[in-house]
Amino acid sequence: MAGTALLLPGMTAKPASAATDARPGPGAMPMPSGGRVMASGPASLADAAAPDASPSRRVLPRPLRLVVAYPPGGVSATLAHVLAEELAAPLGVPVIVDYRAGDGGSVAMGMIARAAPDGTTLVFSAITPLTVRPLVGAVTYDPLRDIAPVAGVMHTPLLLVGTPALPFDTLADTLRHARAFPGRLRWASSGIATTGHMVMEQVSRASGTRIVHVPYKGGGQQLTDALGGQFELLSTNVSEMSLRAIATGQFKPLAVGAPARLPVLATVPTFAELGFDHANLSSLFGVFAPGGTKPSILNALNQAINVAVASSTFQQRLVATDNLPASGTREAFAARVRADFEANRAMLRDAPLQAR
Repeated sequence: MAGTALLLPGMTAKPASAATDARPGPGAMPMPSGGRVMASGPASLADAAAPDASPSRRVLPRPLRLVVAYPPGGVSATLAHVLAEELAAPLGVPVIVDYRAGDGGSVAMGMIARAAPDGTTLVFSAITPLTVRPLVGAVTYDPLRDIAPVAGVMHTPLLLVGTPALPFDTLADTLRHARAFPGRLRWASSGIATTGHMVMEQVSRASGTRIVHVPYKGGGQQLTDALGGQFELLSTNVSEMSLRAIATGQFKPLAVGAPARLPVLATVPTFAELGFDHANLSSLFGVFAPGGTKPSILNALNQAINVAVASSTFQQRLVATDNLPASGTREAFAARVRADFEANRAMLRDAPLQAR
């Protein structure tokens, strides 16, 4: 990619490098000793993507730390790493991936809320740690004040599968059994107040069943446990691993949360087709910065993320995992986060979601 490095206002320029020493500068969060991967690239940005680049702008003063709210192994964490690789070029600095899973993404959000608002520490996450999790239990951040939405990245369809522990082939038969034996059916998700948890609650309420929620810290370990039959149902992202398990008969695809059926799973109905309109949900993922970050920095980061999402490498990975791009302005992304927060607050006021 040819052109000028993306420059951020008010920062001292320095050449980009692979940076063998990525220690944070003053005011930044301390670097953890593990769970990190460094991606680096040439300091360049296509001229068409940065038509107003000028000497008055400055590059990031140190490597960017991209905190990922999920553990390695899941499709979202994998795509976050690809995003980091593609961000290194437009930002002109290496990008360090730091996996910080826990509590449906709220652990990572709590970390970013305490980070220095200088553009060098961001978090990749679904929006649910901001739009749902604070509504069902205490968190260490204000979702609308302490976190600044930077850019949408992708829409991820949700897939409901039966594990080897489930003896039924359809969702209707599964729920019929759940009504006859309340509290015996176990449904795993990637965490409390995640999209998968919301889908489970909506299906449980609409079908008049009592289902046990099994929350995980993210997608990797829950897939392994699902293959081992540790529970009967799993809500997860479409991934190479889940599709392979379906192809080999280890998983039974029961429903998808998406506007329409997925081409790769054309025989699997959506939740809406099965009569669960409110459960027909998909996940929106994006990048977030600490609250108080200057608008000029947020705009420059938004530009770089849009360039990365539009790259052929990232687009190919999106298509391979049946995800859709969600790039755009930071204002539109922030408006979506606030709208979802308000809508969920109104819904949960009438039907509270238990943090269990």
